[in-house]
Amino acid sequence: MDISSTGLRVLQQIAESGSFTAAAARLGYTQSAVSRQAVSLERSAGTTLFDRRPDGVRLTPAGLTLLRHGRTILDCLAAAESDLTGTVPRTELVRLGLFLSAGAVLLPAALTRLAATDPQITVTTTEGTTPALIRALRAGSIDLAVLTSRPPHRPLDSESPRLYVETAVDTELVLATPSTGKFAGRTTVHVDELIDAPWIATPSSNSEPLLGVWPGLPGRPHIVHRARDWLTKLQLVAGGFGVTTVPLRLSPVLPPGVSLVHVEGAPPEIRRVLVARLPGRPIPAITAVTRAITSAA
Repeated sequence: MDISSTGLRVLQQIAESGSFTAAAARLGYTQSAVSRQAVSLERSAGTTLFDRRPDGVRLTPAGLTLLRHGRTILDCLAAAESDLTGTVPRTELVRLGLFLSAGAVLLPAALTRLAATDPQITVTTTEGTTPALIRALRAGSIDLAVLTSRPPHRPLDSESPRLYVETAVDTELVLATPSTGKFAGRTTVHVDELIDAPWIATPSSNSEPLLGVWPGLPGRPHIVHRARDWLTKLQLVAGGFGVTTVPLRLSPVLPPGVSLVHVEGAPPEIRRVLVARLPGRPIPAITAVTRAITSAA
């Protein structure tokens, strides 16, 4: 096979982003250039590497095989570049991905523990939804991911081999409400009281879940504000502009004017916090970061 490093980077970005368009934006290429690289990769490999679907692009088993070897090749090229330029890393780097609310409470505590136990390790972080972070893990763009799942806690994806997953903690989903207004002074609300509530939610797509609306809500939710940033969502709640769901673990960092209430009349919504990585024996730095996260949870 005659495959260039550019082709391998395109393969990696398509695997992570789930579309040719998003991969092109991240690489600074045109979409047509990425499409040509994809066709060239398949021609060189002699097989179909991409499953082109209405909701995006996924790698075929052959594509995942090439990606696995491609990660090794790209890592070797990066190491060769460091040797040639004399830029020997002084620390061990771990690239960590976190779901959107994990950074507020879990990340500072984990990094504080890590600084005390393993100061030679440097952690870089990126936020994303659980589906996006799983793609990034598979693509090799991150080394470790803090993810969330809900019962019955099925495998995180259908790809093979399965990701190695550890449970950090289980946490309850609750409702963030303004401290004044309809639910002021309440500790619980019935799910039927939420049917006409104004919701503040994270935008969703075909591949990304809707976050912020109670999962067991009867009927169609009335969404008044859409925001990905947790600070924005909670400040909107504090201002009396709507309600949103949050993990109970966020209670220490709530802004003034926000109260948490439990929802009755529906099964409890439990979210499991997971730490995931690719299968195989991890390097010691990844093990240390995993230990710091599970200890902080």
